[in-house]
Amino acid sequence: MEYSLLLIITVFLIGFIGSFISGMVGIGGSIIKYPMLLYIPSMVGLTAFTAHEVSGVSAIQVLFATLGGVWAYRNGGYLNKTLIVYMGTSILIGSFIGGYGSEFMTSAGINLVYGVLATIAAVMMFVPKKGIDDIPLDQVTFNKWLAAFLALFVGIGAGIVGAAGAFILVPIMLLVLKIPTRMTIATSLAITFISSIGATTGKVLTGQVLYLPAIIMIIASLIASPLGANAGKKVNTKVLQWILALLILGTAIKIWLDILS
Repeated sequence: MEYSLLLIITVFLIGFIGSFISGMVGIGGSIIKYPMLLYIPSMVGLTAFTAHEVSGVSAIQVLFATLGGVWAYRNGGYLNKTLIVYMGTSILIGSFIGGYGSEFMTSAGINLVYGVLATIAAVMMFVPKKGIDDIPLDQVTFNKWLAAFLALFVGIGAGIVGAAGAFILVPIMLLVLKIPTRMTIATSLAITFISSIGATTGKVLTGQVLYLPAIIMIIASLIASPLGANAGKKVNTKVLQWILALLILGTAIKIWLDILS
């Protein structure tokens, strides 16, 4: 692939905008950047990335975007260490399996997995979540083995599409595990960081990574993700949930329209 100045600028802007939003709503950003990388370059007259290339770049970028977000949330008591250990261990295993196994899938298959995950996440985000933000952070409890089981399957699907799974982890943590919104946002970033290690390793080992676009996205992520995380601390939790829900819904609709066309 030829790397023109316009392509470099386009990739940087995609990384910056996506990482700012991801830091604000507590996701790794692939729910936003996957379709942006897939569609925007061709819309401005540039060579389009394939689904394998997009998933490879996304995997590495998420690793750094989530690291920046976690750093911004390191203080304040929002990180639930027990949840990070149980879900992080399972999702790491699952994401490596998915990331490595995606080498043997077609581009259409990868997009199909993405569409299914986004649809499930969108439905879950619109289900009412009553009372979860009334729970004091030091009194949060959850089913540890259910959390680990769900994280394993999220990791497999997320590893396939080069995501880290936060766009489906967040609604699972809110709806199934009943974790308060701000703790969900901060903790999901930490779990997503762990997941992205497995997905990235699988993509690198199977040669699915374009390194220059990945480096550009990393630079954008390290700048924008902490800015988004700090902005998210000042926004009402209901607003954050609606922003994430609408982003996921819009992406799911676009992916399914392409799959079915």
